[in-house]
Amino acid sequence: MSNDVMPPGGRASRRSGSSARGRRNKPKRRRGLKITLGVLLVLLLAGGGTAYWMYQDLDGNIKGVDIDKALGEDRPEKLPTTGQNLLVLGSDSRAGAENKELGGGADVGGARSDTTMVVHIPEGRSEAVAVSIPRDTLVTRPVCTKADGTELPEKKREMFNAVYSLAGPACVVKTVEKMSGVRIDHYLEINFAGFKDLVDAIGGVTVDVEEPIHDKASGLDLTAGEHKLNGTESLAYVRTRHGVGDGSDLGRIGLQQQFLLALLKEVKSQDLLGSPTTTYKIANSATKSLTTDEGLASLTSLSEFARSMNGVDPSTMETIMLPVAYDTIDPNRVVAADPQAGALWKAIRTDGTIPESAKKSPATGG
Repeated sequence: MSNDVMPPGGRASRRSGSSARGRRNKPKRRRGLKITLGVLLVLLLAGGGTAYWMYQDLDGNIKGVDIDKALGEDRPEKLPTTGQNLLVLGSDSRAGAENKELGGGADVGGARSDTTMVVHIPEGRSEAVAVSIPRDTLVTRPVCTKADGTELPEKKREMFNAVYSLAGPACVVKTVEKMSGVRIDHYLEINFAGFKDLVDAIGGVTVDVEEPIHDKASGLDLTAGEHKLNGTESLAYVRTRHGVGDGSDLGRIGLQQQFLLALLKEVKSQDLLGSPTTTYKIANSATKSLTTDEGLASLTSLSEFARSMNGVDPSTMETIMLPVAYDTIDPNRVVAADPQAGALWKAIRTDGTIPESAKKSPATGG
């Protein structure tokens, strides 16, 4: 990929010397959907316990994207059952004065997609699986229309997380649909920068640091053990990569998901129903962090969707990585590995059982 289109995250990876080859450890089981449903649960409680004027204010915080209009009719068929597929994206922007306090490199402008998961909820909605797409996966980006109306031509060997930076959420959905043949029913984007105010609203989040983190780029310096992080520290924590393991993105993804689980635990410990003021502050911060498709872009729609997911047991959920192999041309990048990836997407398209062989990725030795 040429430097003129390399997203800020891509340049940082090359400067730090991280590469796909650093990702040798088998990825841990993750519970991304539990996080998503937890956020929806907070919104549900907030929406049910606030006055109408508060509801209107919170409702206006949620940003909506008309994915259906942007993509038109040339899309995969919907699932043959009542199952659902969500594209959950964690985005991050380093623009703004609030990022200056994070130290070296944190003032890089522009938004990028840090984590992307296709969350599949089979018919019956009693279980779920989330497929993580590594950010440095090389994909074919289809023809996309940017927000300003200009058209981007198809490009082969595009790094996956560059799609969001160049063309926005609709193009990410289109790229995922083209590479998988899976119809995406809903889009949910969570802006990590928005967690800063949310963390401060709930009085901080306690995380258990397994190994010391010393990241000169962000200024984050934590010893092993428990730490209660404020908003600024939390933002540095979910962004850090250089101070974790071998500096690869897998380490950072693990920290992000650990932090989000800790955040959910903290929110659940709050007396939401007994403190309308705290409830409003938390819900206001949470909704400001959300961008959804038009079908979910209101508290009412989010609440109804959350209620429909009540049967999902978080203890049965798992997140697997899209099976990938190291690219033969650029060993710092990966490509979807077949037949594993093909079997995985086929199982999701047909609402079938994902075979164990489709959960193994050559690039991770797993």
